[in-house]
Amino acid sequence: MPTTRPRYNQEEFAKRGDAIYDRDVAPRLRPEDDGKFVAIDIETGAYEINDDELAACDALRARVPKAQIWMVRAGSRYLHRFGGRELQGKP
Repeated sequence: MPTTRPRYNQEEFAKRGDAIYDRDVAPRLRPEDDGKFVAIDIETGAYEINDDELAACDALRARVPKAQIWMVRAGSRYLHRFGGRELQGKP
């Protein structure tokens, strides 16, 4: 499968992705979408929501073959978390 090259710098990519998420996607999210992956095409505003990151991208690319995809996790500003966290009651 041919790869799609980014057409925007990182700052513009993030700005567009966050704007579409805040304006178009977040208001339509349901409680059961919390924690799912959201793939957004930053040029058309099309998006897909799925439990699986790759499935969301594949579904979006099926609709928009040259999509410029911005990924976010519903209910979070981060796609992935790095590092651990302390368990309650554990040293």
